Amino acid sequence: MGFFTLKVTPLLNTLSLVLIILLSNKTAVVVARRHAQTEKNSKIQNHDDLVTNLPGQPNVDFNHYAGYVTVNENNGRALFYWFYEAWTLPDEKPLVLWLNGGPGCSSVGYGATQEIGPFIVGADGNNLQLNPYSWNREANMLFLESPVGVGFSYSNTTSDYDKLGDDFTANDTYAFLHNWFLKFPLYRTRTFYIAGESYAGKYVPELAGLINERNKDPSLFINLKGILLGNPEISEAEDWKGLVDYAWSHAVVSDETHKTIRESCDFNSHNPLGNIVCNDAVGEVLRQYKKIDIYSLYTSVCIANSASSDNKALRVMLKNSTSKMMPRILGGYDPCLDDYAKGYYNKREVQKALHVNDGRQLKNWTICNMDIFDGWKQWKDSVLPIYKQLIDAKLRIWIYSGDTDGRVPVLSTRYSLSSLGLPITKAWRPWYNQKQVGGWLQEYEGLTFATFRGAGHAVPIFKPSESLAFFTSFLLGVSPPSHR
Repeated sequence: MGFFTLKVTPLLNTLSLVLIILLSNKTAVVVARRHAQTEKNSKIQNHDDLVTNLPGQPNVDFNHYAGYVTVNENNGRALFYWFYEAWTLPDEKPLVLWLNGGPGCSSVGYGATQEIGPFIVGADGNNLQLNPYSWNREANMLFLESPVGVGFSYSNTTSDYDKLGDDFTANDTYAFLHNWFLKFPLYRTRTFYIAGESYAGKYVPELAGLINERNKDPSLFINLKGILLGNPEISEAEDWKGLVDYAWSHAVVSDETHKTIRESCDFNSHNPLGNIVCNDAVGEVLRQYKKIDIYSLYTSVCIANSASSDNKALRVMLKNSTSKMMPRILGGYDPCLDDYAKGYYNKREVQKALHVNDGRQLKNWTICNMDIFDGWKQWKDSVLPIYKQLIDAKLRIWIYSGDTDGRVPVLSTRYSLSSLGLPITKAWRPWYNQKQVGGWLQEYEGLTFATFRGAGHAVPIFKPSESLAFFTSFLLGVSPPSHR
């Protein structure tokens, strides 16, 4: 789930220039080797899901795999994955599962294609460009399209699509992991982390909690060591209070609107929008946000798709005054970026290379499935109780927040973490990357929180170098540098 309006062409040109510079350096890692030459570097040999001849792909020195894992034999329910081995020493590096949210959005189309994967789809929707800041520089990266109905994932039982919610998703993802390990037994006992952003702020701790609980059975043990979350949805009350306060503090709404919300809205109540005054005032916040990019306050909107931006990426689910639900906003990216991915993944030759649907073309791949978003049946108001369980289990928990995101703003995250009441172990301070302030950092007993200065909802798009450095620190369990 995520986001925005960042112009992709200048970014890709910059990445290409960086790559050229790297390749011209005699000490650079040589990446222009054929797949046929690199398979010998991997301990996984002759795997059915090995991806070869992916259209437009740059030559790389690592293997990657894509395909399906069945999670329910009786219903014919299967989830699509794309797995990239680490650029170097894959047998020595951890395994990281990445999840996007929505709910209903694709981790392949977002995380793998726009953010942290090694291949970024070009503006023409035909070619892939190398991402020098891919997270598989430091880990083996597994991207999952979940739940069924997202991307290429499917069920042969139509009633499954009427049951989708947080618990359903967590259980299917748990089943996916165990069955994926049967395909890739070398990773069965590997150090394992889960990462994600936006609505995956629910998915990730829910899955981690399930793993932690079922690890009591040694036969089901998964070597989970920690979770990493970006701009995560955590608690409905704190998320909405933070969204409103952030909009006011960043001059998106008037003093009067903010005052009305503070006086009329009780976001902790069962039905805060039952108050029509509150309903109207919250609606005014969302209407003002439609005029800009809620996911990235200070970048331009994609004019060519402005209608799409209103109707999809910023789609608002405002309920009437009798609703017992808070309004929900899709965690969607900039439609300009989305269109590139849609063009690429709907190509027959691309789907064939990724082993989609046994070679039969799927003609309607979309980056977000709005039917899933609109019909989401069950979600937890707060995952803070799960945080407490994971902290007690001594898992590593790092949370980061792009500070120009209005959708799940830094204030929402700070409100949620404050409610945990954790003792501070290291006070608020800047952290650095390449001698520049990357953001600010505070460490608590059992949790680390950091901001990314000038980043929107999907932080790695805005701050690719800083994100890779931060990810590396997370894997090492070492705080980012606190001085130049």
